[in-house]
This record gives sequence, C-alpha cells and structure tokens, in this order.
Amino acid sequence: MNEELSYAEMLEIPVETVTVNRREKKRKTREENLSDQLIGEINTRLESADPAYAESKAIEREVREAPKAKLARRILLGEFIAVCALCAAIFLTNLFITNSAINTFVRGLFQGNASTADARTYADFTLSPIVNDTVDAEIAVSDMGVMSFTAEGSIYAPAAGKLESVSGNAESGYSIRIRHSDSFSTIISGLDDVYKAAGDTVRTNIPFAWTDGDGEVRVMFYQNDTILNCYTVSEGAIAWS
Repeated sequence: MNEELSYAEMLEIPVETVTVNRREKKRKTREENLSDQLIGEINTRLESADPAYAESKAIEREVREAPKAKLARRILLGEFIAVCALCAAIFLTNLFITNSAINTFVRGLFQGNASTADARTYADFTLSPIVNDTVDAEIAVSDMGVMSFTAEGSIYAPAAGKLESVSGNAESGYSIRIRHSDSFSTIISGLDDVYKAAGDTVRTNIPFAWTDGDGEVRVMFYQNDTILNCYTVSEGAIAWS
C-alpha cells in the first residue's frame, strides 16, 4: 500500500483519488474457498465409501521357509525319486532281462544265495561205521533199509553234518536227525544218551551218543523224504550198493 501511495505522489496524483485494490485479501479468500471445497469433497467421498479412501487392511507378510526345512524336503524328494527309479528298473529287467545282475541279487535276498546251497546227494558221501571195531554188534538191514543192532558202546555219525534235532528222553530213549546236505539226512533212534545239542556239528571220528545195550538202536538214511535201502553192511562197514 505504501508503494502505491509513493507511486501516486511521484506522478503528482492526489492521494484522495487513488484507489487501492486489496488483491491479497481476495486471493486469500479464494484460497480459503478452494480449501473448504477440497475438504468438502474429501468428506463426501469418505461418507460415500469411495474405494480410493476405503479403510486400509493389514498387509499379509509372506512366511519364508527355513533353509534347513527346504534342504530336508529336497533330500526326501530325491530319495523318493531314487526308490521309484529302482522299482521301475527291477520291473523292466524282470520283463526283458531275467538273468540280469539286479534280478539275481533280488532273488538271492528272497530265495537264498545259490552258492550257499548244499546240493550233494547221498551218493556224494562215503559212509563210516556207526560203532567202532571194539563193539561186538550184529548189524541187520531190513528190506526197507532200516539198520538195527543191540550192543553197548559209543555211536558215531555215518557222515559229517549238523545235528538238526534231538527228541525223546532217557527213559524212552533219544532220537536224533543229522542233516548232511540239503537233501541227505540220517535218523538214529534208541539212544540212551546224546552228548550234543541241536545245531551242533557232528563228525565221523568223534562219538556224539551212547547206547547201554538194553534196547535196539535203529538207523535210517533219507534222500529228502524217501528212506534209502541201497546200501550194504559188511563187518560194520557201510557202503552204497
């Protein structure tokens, strides 16, 4: 305002005739009106539930899996894939390559290893006397192949093997079964004492039982479940015929 009066005086214009326009006040009034208008519009939008001014929601943070859990899951997945691949390989080789190494290995697990099987038959064994030379025993062999004698003395295995079973008692007598191979075995009954237990190994030169001579001792050779009568006894010696 002072600048306008000074400018009027410089032009020699009477001060009374100078009209001072208050633009600043009008500008302020306009700004106040615009501010009131903006506030009114915002309030209107809020009251009308404008999506742009809707209430904010909580931000859901992504939960990251721990590195160890990821590694464990990957290991499990890898093991599962490996097992599936092995099963598929076994199935395919069973169909197309029956004698493959993997099939032989699997068959060995469930059927036993062929190298551990004892396929010897009775003819592969050389028989030894049941009693030694000092025992005076009259040994008889029936047509069915049952060897029998009555004498006091030690009893020997006719061939090396494993004592598969021991049954009976001292009063009624003991019966034993010797397994020589997978198919060949010997059963001896009428024993008064047995020095070995089931599962023990017996040999032809070491006695494993005793008979007191009061009862009859019976000896039977078996090929699988068939009793053998294809042998002869001469002076205590036993030989296949």
